[in-house]
Amino acid sequence: MSKLALGPLLYFWDREQVFDFYKKAAEWPVDVVYLGEVICSKRRALNREDWLELAAMLKQAGKEVVLSTLVLIEADSELRTMHHIADNDEYLVEANEMAAVQRVAGKKSFIAGPHLNCYNHESMALLNELGAKRWVMPVELGEETLQALIDRRPAEMEVEVFAYGRLPLAFSARCFTARAEGLPKDDCQLRCGDYAEGLLVESQDGQPFLDFNGIQTQSAATSNLIAAVPRMVEMGVDMIRLSPQHLSPNSVLMAQVVNAFAGVLNGSLSVADAEAAIEKVNGSTSLCNGFWYGEAGMDWQPGEIPETV
Repeated sequence: MSKLALGPLLYFWDREQVFDFYKKAAEWPVDVVYLGEVICSKRRALNREDWLELAAMLKQAGKEVVLSTLVLIEADSELRTMHHIADNDEYLVEANEMAAVQRVAGKKSFIAGPHLNCYNHESMALLNELGAKRWVMPVELGEETLQALIDRRPAEMEVEVFAYGRLPLAFSARCFTARAEGLPKDDCQLRCGDYAEGLLVESQDGQPFLDFNGIQTQSAATSNLIAAVPRMVEMGVDMIRLSPQHLSPNSVLMAQVVNAFAGVLNGSLSVADAEAAIEKVNGSTSLCNGFWYGEAGMDWQPGEIPETV
């Protein structure tokens, strides 16, 4: 049976909001929780001790805790932080950059994050040899490619699929949010904190196109693969990742998303009802699933909805 994972928080929320969110998440039907700052080292609302406090709380609640590393390392201070995460003796590490892979290789098991650009079974096998126990599929891959990789994956390698949330598309040394505010990156004034779910970017004809989240570019639409969950279970996907999308005061909305996916997995909710629940939660925010079907990622493909897993 596939399990549910809550991916790392991609946005810059203040300390109280983050603690409140994860205290609620401790009660949700997720099996794995990823913690840590993966976007920008300047986001210091939480320090290392805060993240470890949350990790201990979630572990006590019965969750498997994984500490995630930065995607883009540019400074010695960021390298030292990654070393502290990679060298911890208590929690699994999600390596989102090859320097992190190098740090843990041959020393401990780790998670190969979705940003390692692993697109074929040879790369998957290499990461497995280095110690990766789980591979998170890059978000731009789809069902057909995933099936081909699952068919040739190392026997002990788990597979995780990003199934809900704004898609992480690209990273840059520049800070898009600061630039949009007319500020240099070195004096960004942490303006990304003003946008709890990123800064929406529209096309010239006024259509939602992208979402700026500091140095990260995301999709404007929220990826929702709830209808594909039965197929993922059939394929042997081990973990289904849900990315935190809703600010702490509205964490009840994220709880509804988690419960919808959990309901499909345990058979208590039909896919059609779960999809309707997620559409209600997202409100006016458009949904997408194109990558899964081999189409443009921003597209929505209705597909055929099965009733049960």
